[in-house]
Amino acid sequence: MDTESTYSGYSYYSGRSRGSHRHGERSRDHHKSRSKDGSRSEKSVTINAPPAEPLLGDSSVLGEEVQDDNWGETTTAVTGTSEHSLSQEDIVRITKDLEDSVGLDCRRYFSLTLAVVLGLLVFLTPLAFLALPHLLWPDKLLVCGTACEGLFISVAFKLLILLLAVWALFFRAPRAGLPRVFVFRALLAVLVLLFVVSYWLFYGVRIMDSQDENYQGIVQYAVSLVDALLFIHYLAIVLLELRQLQPAFSVCVTRSTDGETRHYNLGQLSIQRAALAIIENYYRDFSVHNLALLTASKSRAAKHLAGLKVYNVDGPGNNAATGLAHSQSRAMIAAAARRRDTNHNELYYEEAEHERRVRKRKARLVVAVEEAFTHVKRMQEEEQQQKKAPGDVMDPREAAQAIFPSMARSLQKYLRTTRQQHCHSMESIQQHLAFCITNNMTPKAFLESYLTPGPTLQYGRERWLARQWTLVSEASVTSGLKEGAIFLLKCIDFSLVVTAKRIPYIQLSEEFIDPKSHKFVLRLQSETSV
Repeated sequence: MDTESTYSGYSYYSGRSRGSHRHGERSRDHHKSRSKDGSRSEKSVTINAPPAEPLLGDSSVLGEEVQDDNWGETTTAVTGTSEHSLSQEDIVRITKDLEDSVGLDCRRYFSLTLAVVLGLLVFLTPLAFLALPHLLWPDKLLVCGTACEGLFISVAFKLLILLLAVWALFFRAPRAGLPRVFVFRALLAVLVLLFVVSYWLFYGVRIMDSQDENYQGIVQYAVSLVDALLFIHYLAIVLLELRQLQPAFSVCVTRSTDGETRHYNLGQLSIQRAALAIIENYYRDFSVHNLALLTASKSRAAKHLAGLKVYNVDGPGNNAATGLAHSQSRAMIAAAARRRDTNHNELYYEEAEHERRVRKRKARLVVAVEEAFTHVKRMQEEEQQQKKAPGDVMDPREAAQAIFPSMARSLQKYLRTTRQQHCHSMESIQQHLAFCITNNMTPKAFLESYLTPGPTLQYGRERWLARQWTLVSEASVTSGLKEGAIFLLKCIDFSLVVTAKRIPYIQLSEEFIDPKSHKFVLRLQSETSV
């Protein structure tokens, strides 16, 4: 261990009892090995800020380190978990998150600005086609007859229908910020822009330059533009909405921490839009991610898998003592092996004891909640007409606050036993209790939110509203789903592993059965009672 340049924070603090002189020798050895191959662990070392006080309580060692001119290259890096530690990877991640958030906001407002400008161009172009002849050459225009005036009504209603259709399809609140542009929407925007520019070029060359006198033809030209825009909107509905309705792929979504799995059917979608659909279904279908349960299982596994460590403190000089130490070491290793063989029994009894304790706390909680609900009674209409003391009448919030203390201790113990105390605050519990009292819900309905872990949306908005996801994919996120496509949706605490499979082609055959063929014969035997 003396040749390594880093050591854990646990061993760092456990060496306090060995003396400061041993730490000084070891730190000098660390400095030499770090200067030789310090680049070996640059990506995995957490650099802590220098403490205000000496960690080991030895002022001489601290003074020696401060006086070193090459402290930036010879200081031993301590790896461990500290609330004041900040690695270079964390700094890079924080900087990237800030840049991504600023970039997403700018891109969202930029796309909204482009959409508004393009929409104004589309709706003002037909009106400009009708108004420019009256402004530029009004004396040369022929009189607009009855058919021409009827076309005005057609243009007005078609523009109104187009306005409502565009508002319903495009101007909706964004559900999420995607990493790349939506290809079909961008293609439609380019198509509309080219279409309008083409109409303007034809209008400028054939109508404005020649100052066409046939105003009815100009009106029909504007009507044809509006009709073409309506057809483009129909194409947008097919590409953006209808194309993805028919299921084409079956995706398997697995949470990396606990292995919870769900299956969904998706249509012809790009990877980023499939990821968005999966995240929306995740908040609805997956149970809330409880990191405390996973931490408890890891601590139990670490405790059961821990073995015995044997050290030779006498050194290689004493052969007799070394032989005795080796025999003792072998005996201790054999004892550790036997202990590991019985660890599954200990784990079994520990889990059984935990389940027994959960059932016991659950029974106490059910009894406490049922007794608390018996103290609340809804006033009937005839009772409301009677005059009662102001202290006897309470609203749902006051009633919930009145009966909550009788169940608070049992509920708190149950939530701590099942490690759900961080998911429910006292304020949220009282609000849920007032909601149940208002709607005449039973004690079982009140307890269902705490006895059975629900989906993520059931809990507070702080648990899902500001959560940022990262899409990791080898293929381009704008490409469509394919057979065997795999991508990850990474979050802070876990990730979702998504695997896509194409729905197979199903061949159905028909077999006709004649209704007259349903004839039966009763088979009698001597042993039967018929």
